Amino acid sequence: MTRTTSPIMLEAQALESQLVNWRRDLHRHPELAFEEHRTAGVIARYLADLGLEVRTGVGRTGVVGLLAGESGGPCVMLRFDMDALPVEEATGLPFASTIPGRMHACGHDGHVAIGLGVATLLARLKNDFFGSVKLVFQPAEEIAGGARAMIADGALEEPVPDVTFALHLWSQSPSGMAMIKAGPLWASADRFDIDIVGRGSHGAMPHTGVDAVAVTAYAITQLQSIVSRDRDPLQPVVLTIGTVAGGAAFNVLAERVHLSGTLRSFESDVRSKVIERMYRVLAGVCEAHGAQYDLRFSDYTPPVINDPEATRYLRQAARAAIGDEAVIEAPMMMVAEDMAEFINRIPGSYFVIGAQKVGSASEPHHSSLFDIDEAALPVGVAIMVQATLDFLAHPFEEG
Repeated sequence: MTRTTSPIMLEAQALESQLVNWRRDLHRHPELAFEEHRTAGVIARYLADLGLEVRTGVGRTGVVGLLAGESGGPCVMLRFDMDALPVEEATGLPFASTIPGRMHACGHDGHVAIGLGVATLLARLKNDFFGSVKLVFQPAEEIAGGARAMIADGALEEPVPDVTFALHLWSQSPSGMAMIKAGPLWASADRFDIDIVGRGSHGAMPHTGVDAVAVTAYAITQLQSIVSRDRDPLQPVVLTIGTVAGGAAFNVLAERVHLSGTLRSFESDVRSKVIERMYRVLAGVCEAHGAQYDLRFSDYTPPVINDPEATRYLRQAARAAIGDEAVIEAPMMMVAEDMAEFINRIPGSYFVIGAQKVGSASEPHHSSLFDIDEAALPVGVAIMVQATLDFLAHPFEEG
């Protein structure tokens, strides 16, 4: 952890016990995408108590808080996601989930706590800056629908933000480190579904049918070869088959098999070529075996491409808040984030804060054993507050 004594960091550290209390309360009460009613209520009440103008029900369950400083000036948007996952928690923590089959297994409880801490510090300073701050608490990041829903409900209007920042706690990086990068950071994501249709028959007479299971086995092998043999290895692509379901009895040739998976990439032309190749592979395999197929894509999330100028502000703010030695270059990853929907419309930068528990095995995100080092929470608060104040003092046109 950084030991900087910057004024903003000291103020953020003074909030640590409250940040932990917020995070643990939210952790006990996880809510899935578009079901974040209790979470939204906690947020809305607290923001209202701070004197912010609060809108609820934005994008179904989202909350937007507007903090206005002195009149005029730019608007900074800060975004925090708040949904949990359909995971049965196995951590045994004293503040573990009280909802069976629901868990904050990705750190969004920590993100909301950071957002409330940021609101607390900025509310104290509202008479010292020109402009406004829009705090966006977003639902449904895990299913990549919340950002679009909030945009459709006017989250980016009245006022229109000039810049946006967001963060993600990361359990497998050293706690308190800020990882920042201009340009491509996180990948695009597609969901795809495939139905392979053969012809059912008796398992003892396979020649009388078309075995959809056997065709599926060939198809999976050939689909995987698209990345390993058809794409430039210097162009990152991931093609994952996540589910396979088919067949009803051990002695019956399956008539239909359903597959679902995800495609990840950074470049639109690479994505398009892989999709084209997937259609060709499935057509060839199915024709060779007398089967049919249906391939469908849905739930597209664009890649997170950080704006260079917004990232410059963010990096400088992070160094001022937590020290040069605690700010490093972020690695590109194939995970996805619908913060990209906001950054596609407003110059913005998305960054990662290490939250690895000291001495732990650092369980990965979406694991039933996932946890974070809560000492990373004030780091997130300090960086977000510093970046906001810096931009309001010297926006793009004056930078």
